[in-house]
Order: sequence, then structure tokens, then C-alpha cells
Amino acid sequence: MIYGYIRVSSDKQTVENQRYEIKKFCQEKELVVDCWIEETISGIKDVKKRKLGRLIKRMKQDDILICTELSRLGRNLLMIMGILNDCMKKQIQIWTIKDNYRLGDDISSKVLAFAFGLAAEIERNLISQRTKEALARRKAEGVILGRPKGRKSSKVKLTGKEKKIQELLDAGVSQSAIARYLKVHRMTVANFIKQNALKKT
Repeated sequence: MIYGYIRVSSDKQTVENQRYEIKKFCQEKELVVDCWIEETISGIKDVKKRKLGRLIKRMKQDDILICTELSRLGRNLLMIMGILNDCMKKQIQIWTIKDNYRLGDDISSKVLAFAFGLAAEIERNLISQRTKEALARRKAEGVILGRPKGRKSSKVKLTGKEKKIQELLDAGVSQSAIARYLKVHRMTVANFIKQNALKKT
């Protein structure tokens, strides 16, 4: 199948220009778009939370995704590389009009996919190294890292809801019902009640 992907970052931006370019391209190549995907969302949004992520998940080998340019896929290089790498692993083809990319299962795409993977790995290593250096520097400055052994976190999921929980207890609501109301596990409620000495008055 051939998918046409259109993304704008705000309602003020029109999708028609992108649609026109994709239609014109397909007419020249004698192709037909089977399904259009449009979304108004920022390119920095996690791809898994976008229509694009759901689309890639259901696309199959040899499917083609056409967009006007790579920047429609994401706003930063690492995100775009990750998306392209995922597509190549599934042998999905990505065609862009302005950039004139034809990324698929050929040797140049595989080389590019390797470069994408390597760049992503290098970036992860750099982030890890920077984190370790920052922690080492803070430790050298005498900063105590992490929570002291044996001390529980002063803030938990239900912090700030003591009054509401007490009202529910006073009304005779069971701990299980309170958990459902607050959308947490029953044991979370039970432990919170015990730690804060809450009880029916």
C-alpha cells in the first residue's frame, strides 16, 4: 500500500500545500495513494503518541510512505533517524519529494540505516558519559546523591490527597473503592493510610 503522510504543527498551517505536492508527485510517477494520514501536532512529540507511530506499526513490508520532506517526520535529527531506522527494519520504503530520498531495502539505504544506528548509539553513550561526569562532580563537591539508605520518599503518588482520603474514610468508603476512585492500586492506598495514620473518625 501507498500512504500519504501530512503533518502541520498548528491549525493555522494548511495541509493543502503538502497534499497538492504529494498528489502531483504521484501523478508524475503514475502512483495512487491508498490512504492519507493527516495530523496537526508538533514534530517534537514522541512518535509513539502520534498517528505516524501508529501508522508505521501497522505498515507491512514493501509499503511506501510518501511525505513532502523528512522534516515532516520529526523536528530533530535523532528522531528522524530513529523513525527511518524502524521503517528500514520493517522494509518499509520512505519517499520524500523535496529531499528526493528513496529509502528502502537497497544497499545505500542499508548503509544509511547503519549510519543512523551508529549515530544514535554514539548519542546515547555521550548522554550516559555526561550524566556520569555530572554525578561524579556533584559527589566530589560533597552533595549526597540519591535518597539516604532507609529513608522513604517524602513525596508519594497520593501526597496532597490526605484530606480527600480522610473524607472518603469518614463516609465509610472502602480502601478498594478509594483506590478505584484515585486510580491507584489498593495497596498504595492501604500503605498511604498506614503511613499517615489516617482512620475513620
